[in-house]
Amino acid sequence: MDTTQLLKGVLDLAVLAVLRDEDGYGYDILRRLRSAGLDDVGDASVYGTLRRLFQGGALTTYVVPSESGPHRKYYALNAAGRAQLAESGKVWRGFAQTMDQLIGETA
Repeated sequence: MDTTQLLKGVLDLAVLAVLRDEDGYGYDILRRLRSAGLDDVGDASVYGTLRRLFQGGALTTYVVPSESGPHRKYYALNAAGRAQLAESGKVWRGFAQTMDQLIGETA
């Protein structure tokens, strides 16, 4: 199964989830997504998602100076982002449960 189409539908949720406990900059967020098992996620998709979530009011940003290169723009969940994560998580769990039932998964 081609996971790229699935990723498009859940990338917002995945990005919000990796920012739940710790702020991060673009490449760090990408690395966390990949280490969580989303190997097919693309750089441009993640950066575009971060911009869209920020513009939509779900994230705040701040800049941290770097001693070994350019400054890093960090992203953090705000109250609206936490609410979006909670709501999207409920929707995802309901959808996943329905799909599990349809395909006969019990594990």
